[in-house]
Amino acid sequence: MKRLLDEIITKAGDIILGKEQVLRLAITCVLARGHLLIEDLPGVGKTTLAHLLGKLLGMQYQRIQFTSDMLPADIIGVSIYDREQESFHFHPGPIFSQLVLADEINRATPKAQSALLEAMEERQVTTDGETRKLPHPFFVIATQNPSYQIGTFPLPESQLDRFLMRVQIGYPDTASERRLLAGRERREMLESITPCIDMQQLISIQNQVDDIFVSDALLDYCQALLEFSRTSPRFHHGLSPRAGLALLRNARAWALLEGRDKVLPEDIQAVLTATVGHRLHSTSDTGVDEGDQLAHHLLESVPIT
Repeated sequence: MKRLLDEIITKAGDIILGKEQVLRLAITCVLARGHLLIEDLPGVGKTTLAHLLGKLLGMQYQRIQFTSDMLPADIIGVSIYDREQESFHFHPGPIFSQLVLADEINRATPKAQSALLEAMEERQVTTDGETRKLPHPFFVIATQNPSYQIGTFPLPESQLDRFLMRVQIGYPDTASERRLLAGRERREMLESITPCIDMQQLISIQNQVDDIFVSDALLDYCQALLEFSRTSPRFHHGLSPRAGLALLRNARAWALLEGRDKVLPEDIQAVLTATVGHRLHSTSDTGVDEGDQLAHHLLESVPIT
């Protein structure tokens, strides 16, 4: 199992250079059956990473380019009247795919963004009074540009909370950027990528995440993190129980990725910033990356007992 997961990370590292930690977090998110938000500047490889995951994991892939004039029907689909049969027929939208890339999600209005809420939480959509199940597995990767850029709409907290993780790719280091500049075009390289696993293998690995053991001591540590976020005056509001469940799911998936059958404190620490950074807000405006700063403060303030 670990050898297979390491192969996925190695192949991904040949495309996204010098970002092994980001790749591990992204794959962890998939194994934990969560949705991933990638927030960064244009041109650092957000869309490439999403396409790469779809290729390596053998998932059916659809890209939705979010724009300010997008409507919910552009995402979910629309019913069209058939004159011959004298009835309406539903034409599914791009949301009916195993992996959906919501590209530049914060360039769409809140009305269009809301089309993803039910899909991400319940793996289904409701339109024209009928509920339709989405494919299994179902995974959303959303990219967004920094909120200070022109033409963006902030994601509401209810939308942000649907994402199990938020990661930032960042600029490559000097050596990796040199390899990137001297190498082939990344999109050209993506065309030659073949899946490392099939759907049944992926689902089997996801099921194994639930069997990873978490001790009572680590549950105490998780609760202490939640409690500190709720009582410290530095936080505008504390982490919800759903955030605690997300933290444990990601820690279990990270442990499996590391080849272990139980969670260690280091697993919780490894995934905490990506799991809670987008769920935390400061009582004072500290800047764009305040969530990640608060997550680091949380780690430093709560000891492992």
